[in-house]
Amino acid sequence: MGFPHSQMLSGWAVGTPGPIGTGPLVRRHRQVSAPAPDELLLRVEACGVCRTDLHLAEGDLTPHRPSTIPGHEIVGRVAAAGEATDVFRVGDRVGGAWLRRTCGSCRYCRSGRENLCPRSTYTGWDADGGFADLVLVPEAFAYRLPESQDAALLAPLLCAGIIGYRSLRRSALPKGGRLGIYGFGASAHLAAQVALADGATVHVMTRSAQARELALSLGVSSVGGAYDSPPEPLDSAILFAPVGDLVPVALEGLDRSGTLAIAGIHLSDIPALNYQRHLFQERNLRSVTSNTREDGRDFLELAERIGIQVTVSRYPLDRADQALADLAADRVNGAAVLTPDRQEAGPQPLRHSRAGDA
Repeated sequence: MGFPHSQMLSGWAVGTPGPIGTGPLVRRHRQVSAPAPDELLLRVEACGVCRTDLHLAEGDLTPHRPSTIPGHEIVGRVAAAGEATDVFRVGDRVGGAWLRRTCGSCRYCRSGRENLCPRSTYTGWDADGGFADLVLVPEAFAYRLPESQDAALLAPLLCAGIIGYRSLRRSALPKGGRLGIYGFGASAHLAAQVALADGATVHVMTRSAQARELALSLGVSSVGGAYDSPPEPLDSAILFAPVGDLVPVALEGLDRSGTLAIAGIHLSDIPALNYQRHLFQERNLRSVTSNTREDGRDFLELAERIGIQVTVSRYPLDRADQALADLAADRVNGAAVLTPDRQEAGPQPLRHSRAGDA
């Protein structure tokens, strides 16, 4: 249905993984495969830059296949559709996210925990992602997106937003509770708004002065350094920074029966924990693994309902390497987003908007 024959894509692939300064991203031009019966071919309007993409480029995550194109916060228009698709049509605006496929038959999938499926695959890791002008996405794992929104402001919702939402749920924050957030980037600045909208008191600990300013502008109650103690005991905490040294720090900040959720797919080594200081009095430590499609649908609906504010720095596709370098150096405030149709040579000024605005 509408497949453009002899179509070529242009994008960035991970060549030899290594420190971002060694240039692990390489430009690639490839023949586009026709969509499988259940797939959509999207022409990319915007793709968010996630820390997971940085982990893949630098080798913290072992590549699942050679020369994979990263990117899993994809906003695009359907350019072609496989013969078995029946939800989206050519021209529709669609979102592609991290979770690409699951088996649908294991005990995790059958019990609503498809994020734990042992045979799950991921966009930008097991298959080419959105650091390109064209990408294939399975229809069953795609999300319908508002037609009138700025694509760059929608892109971070598709991973940073969704995984932040799942992390918030995993942190077991009670209604009106006290939440600590460690690290304040793309995902954290969205999760904080969800917590605030639900009446929580939010305290942010981060090394970035720019991020502390953003946090205060969103209405958090306090900001401090990454290793600082919160001003009051916490009911819940989320660790967004991929720094294992912060795990005991965050656990010490919890009140009795408090819960720490670790949001990242990669974390540096956790130092030894002291049972009395860090875990006793029924403190809980939880990891977060991907997300379910239900998480995605619930979060996107919630984001529109509360008018979530998205802060982005825009980069043209030909500066994807700069976007990753800036992310590695904590020079990105909010979320970095690649926009293939822009030709400017650097990040564009920060843009603040609400997901429900036209």
